[in-house]
Amino acid sequence: MPDNGLSARDLSVYYGQKQAVKEISLDFAAREVTALIGPSGCGKSTFLRSLNRMNDLIGGARITGEIWIEGQNINDPSVDVVLLRQKIGMVWQRPNPFHKSIYENIAFGPRYHGIKNKKELDAIVESSLRKAALWEETKDRLHQSALALSGGQQQRLCIARSLAVKPSIILMDEPASALDPVSTAKIEELIAELKRDYCIIIVTHNMHQAARISDKTAFFYMGELVEYDDTQKMFTNPSKKQTDDYISGRFG
Repeated sequence: MPDNGLSARDLSVYYGQKQAVKEISLDFAAREVTALIGPSGCGKSTFLRSLNRMNDLIGGARITGEIWIEGQNINDPSVDVVLLRQKIGMVWQRPNPFHKSIYENIAFGPRYHGIKNKKELDAIVESSLRKAALWEETKDRLHQSALALSGGQQQRLCIARSLAVKPSIILMDEPASALDPVSTAKIEELIAELKRDYCIIIVTHNMHQAARISDKTAFFYMGELVEYDDTQKMFTNPSKKQTDDYISGRFG
């Protein structure tokens, strides 16, 4: 397994009788961005949600196989899911800030995990907002509602919120698909910065985005992993015709 990364082994996900993800094995390394690509309904978001057990929240979902982090299989019944989601953060497609101030959005997680000291919380809020390239835009209005921020700022706030609890892995489910081009560029710049310290796994429909920001790419189709390789090779010389057809826009 990659150091400080994540490994999936023979992972399958079922919704009732339907198998949405079929025996996928993948390794995700620290300080790398892996893009999951494929047409709608191919299983990539279902697979992503499995990596911090978000599928537990879906009625009828059942998972087989193993997902390893720090020598532990996260699907083991003894795993504390709250602590797991502290290690493996999630950023959703649409910004979902809490109906609280900017400060309280960031402080919520650390406070939940037992940090009460105001100086320590202040430092975490500033550090998280700086890492998310949002400090300069918000430092004078930390106690105003997060809902007053623009869509792009809200998404960076959600990234800052996930960073505040010190994860080692960040999952992103199409984090820029609801944003304008300028905000999308800022999110992409931010991902490039964050990968210095984190393992990042991102689902994207945008082929150009996958090519720009990822080190590795995994192509999903009909619940199966068709191809996985270095992004540059995948986009210039894929091994499978199906991958080439999808990347070049002939289907999907």
